[in-house]
Amino acid sequence: MRFEQETDLKRERHAIERFVSLFSGSFEKLGPNDVDFKVFDKDKQLIAYAEVKGRNKTVREAYPLPIAARKVVKLCDKRLNPVIIWVCEDGIIWGKVHQMYGSVRWGGRVPRPDSHNDQELMLYYDKQDAMRYLKF
Repeated sequence: MRFEQETDLKRERHAIERFVSLFSGSFEKLGPNDVDFKVFDKDKQLIAYAEVKGRNKTVREAYPLPIAARKVVKLCDKRLNPVIIWVCEDGIIWGKVHQMYGSVRWGGRVPRPDSHNDQELMLYYDKQDAMRYLKF
């Protein structure tokens, strides 16, 4: 089930644009059943895959950073520099999956009244040296 609204997709695009601007790169949006983006360097060479997650908090308040375990597995299955980018109200936080550590627990969205269970296996990342951020 997809929960992304048009405003979420705009935030996602803004985040990836800011991320690739750091190294004069570019990106390509992938399909709805794939990870979010292919990331290219300034010479148009594929260098990474990225998943962008929305976080309705400031960079300072964003931790721990959540992401569904299934998303991380799908990203890592690409085998090329998996990067997670969290877009916050005032900036982005990112890190390479293989350089970060986190905790695993059942969680995610608060179950809705019309749903049996919106919870799933989640990863949570605390602030760490492997993460970088850029304020807007």
